[in-house]
Amino acid sequence: MDGRDLVRSVKVVSSTGAVQGLRTVRAAWRRRRTDAVGLRPRGAERARVPGPVQGAEPGPGGGVIRFSRSELRITVAVNGAVFWGWDGAGPEPSYALAGRCPEPDPRAVLEPDKDGGWRVVAERVTVSVSRHGAVEVCTPGGVMLRRDLPPRWWEPVGGGTARWMQRSEVAADARFFGLGGRASGPRLRDGTYRLWNTDPGRAFAPGDDPLYITMPVQLVVSDAATHLVFHDTSWDGTVALREGEEGAGSGHDRAGRCELRMEGGPLRCWVMVGTPARVLHTWASLSGAPALPPTWALGHHHARWGFGGEQEVRRIVAGYQERGLPLDAVHLDIDHFDGHQVFTVDRERFPKLPVLAEELRRDGIRLVSIVDPAVKADPGNAVYDGGAAVDAFVRDASGRTVRGVVRAGESVYPDFTHARVRKWWGGLYEERLAQGFAGFWHDMNEPTSFNAFGESTLPRSARHSLEGRGGDHQEAHNVYALCMARAGYEGLRELAPRERPFVFSRSGWAGMQRYGGSWSGDVRTGWPGLRASLSLVLGLGLCGVPYSGPDVGGFDGSPSPELYLRWFQLGAYLPLFRTHASLRAGRREPWEFGPEVLEHARVALLGRRRLLPYFVTLAHLARRTGAPYVRPVWWGAPEDRALRDCEDAFLLGDCLLVAPVLDAGGDRRAVQLPRGRWYDTATEQVYEGPAQVLVDAPLSRIPVFARAGAVLPVQGDDGVELEVWAPQRGQTGAGLVVSDAGDGGDEPELERYVARWQGSRLVVVREREDGVGEPPYPVRVRGLG
Repeated sequence: MDGRDLVRSVKVVSSTGAVQGLRTVRAAWRRRRTDAVGLRPRGAERARVPGPVQGAEPGPGGGVIRFSRSELRITVAVNGAVFWGWDGAGPEPSYALAGRCPEPDPRAVLEPDKDGGWRVVAERVTVSVSRHGAVEVCTPGGVMLRRDLPPRWWEPVGGGTARWMQRSEVAADARFFGLGGRASGPRLRDGTYRLWNTDPGRAFAPGDDPLYITMPVQLVVSDAATHLVFHDTSWDGTVALREGEEGAGSGHDRAGRCELRMEGGPLRCWVMVGTPARVLHTWASLSGAPALPPTWALGHHHARWGFGGEQEVRRIVAGYQERGLPLDAVHLDIDHFDGHQVFTVDRERFPKLPVLAEELRRDGIRLVSIVDPAVKADPGNAVYDGGAAVDAFVRDASGRTVRGVVRAGESVYPDFTHARVRKWWGGLYEERLAQGFAGFWHDMNEPTSFNAFGESTLPRSARHSLEGRGGDHQEAHNVYALCMARAGYEGLRELAPRERPFVFSRSGWAGMQRYGGSWSGDVRTGWPGLRASLSLVLGLGLCGVPYSGPDVGGFDGSPSPELYLRWFQLGAYLPLFRTHASLRAGRREPWEFGPEVLEHARVALLGRRRLLPYFVTLAHLARRTGAPYVRPVWWGAPEDRALRDCEDAFLLGDCLLVAPVLDAGGDRRAVQLPRGRWYDTATEQVYEGPAQVLVDAPLSRIPVFARAGAVLPVQGDDGVELEVWAPQRGQTGAGLVVSDAGDGGDEPELERYVARWQGSRLVVVREREDGVGEPPYPVRVRGLG
């Protein structure tokens, strides 16, 4: 017995109570024993590299290059993405890809290169392969963006899965972004980042890593171009990053470096090159279009662990209504379950839940339910009995059902990597719909088990279907939440075909945007937690997940009035705008922080309601183009190095720049503006970029700027209006509008509006394929002085 584990066990029992504490101790020992039996020891390993090139065989979009100890398959797709896989690995099967792979580009040709290597020349990129297996990605003009050195494998002598390592070099000026939800981002500094979805077990802050969503998706931004690289393997791994340095040492540039080490899985990757917008569009065409949220989900949500019962929910809703504060959704946490058991209701606290849901819906407020994956292992529990009947639960290598511990007690876990299990689980949402719920937040789906020591998840040797291929939790862990989201989304599509499913998830993997969005998880209350909230939203957006947001106010503790208000003001400009807190945390209603905070929060809420048509447009654009709602300020000018290093402001679509206050006591702040003319939306003062400007940031608001020429839809007193920020004389402005009333599956027309000067008059027209016409909405021009 490890003495440290014994100490941890005693501490857990003393801190959580005897019954639950002993459960977590038993679960930890059970997990350790299961892996001791089910995992093959690695033993001696044999290192391998590709060896010298032997020949090549051209094929559609590229071909196969053979080395003495491996082979490399390269294909350029018609959408411009480049795939390569070692040891004959192809792009499928893959949990990240949506549907079948794109067709190869017939114009891409494999041809001999210098020094005995080969290259594939395509329209947007050239891929060169050296005679020893280094792969170089260059722009059409020959500028190197990425150079992967020959990979190295370590293969167990007695057979089994090989570990591998891939070292890469990028331009000296490049910056790294992505890798899922990282609290210390969005720009990823020098360090090592783990690829293993993890419940930290406590409220987190910058520096805590890994968190709930990790993805082997990197966005690399340099002067020459932006490129996204996705290593398609779901195994545990690490990414070590080191930024480059120009003129380092003897005056030569030092390249940026990335070292990816994986515990298994195929060595295969996709690379996309271009502008940030083109790269994210290509990535969305591969990994799937983001799910379209219902319009109400773009409003304000209020959640809490510990509402207590129906009357408390009614009291909170009445508090919003009496004070004239917009509210669009109320979220119920695990305390509304019967004994914390999923797909149940505590009939004492919520005796007439469907009636409550209908009352709220009549007032325009939807009810959202938490859904956890773990099912209490209790015969007589309808969910457990139903799952057992279809053999739904994860088993170990000996065939026994794997058990973990959650708040409901000892529990079992559905194997969402099996189509039959997803179908069964999706059908369970019928009970939730009957209770009146309109949306669902998936929690604890890393998956989490409360273990007194060791990893807080299932045994690595636990067996999974993996769509019939078979495998263990080492491969299934990171895609568990993704497959759960798929089960819920597809079940809701079948149960309520006329409504858009609303699902967002604490954990996930590449491609999760197909089924919904995410939220920050348990972010720590404090100014560092506020800063981490923005980092997570920006980072996930650059990985293709455009809909996310934090727990406004933080998950634990009690924020000061100033911190709460600054968090609230930031949340009003993020896709998911939700207050939430833990069972023992302080209140999160705006009126609990005094009359001054209440009035400023009202302004933020009304501002969000006014921007709702713009958020609806951004949601449709995200679905059609992959562009996130919330974008780094360098989105339109990645070559601007000052913007690349800016992490405390963001673009909301193409039209607005938001500069939240992220530090205590701030009433003025510096803002880095991209090129062009910008208007302060509060004062209409004009600023010319690129520049850093110092602006007022009183407690009543955060600085927000509108781009000159922006045309954006806003909610007026009588419906949608067009707000036009005057372009400079001699220039034109433009904007897109999607008029969408609601929750159905239809995708409305994309409307384009143009503002141009005609003499001293600014004229706004709607452009159509058959000409131009008058806008169907009232037009308000701002910025004319």
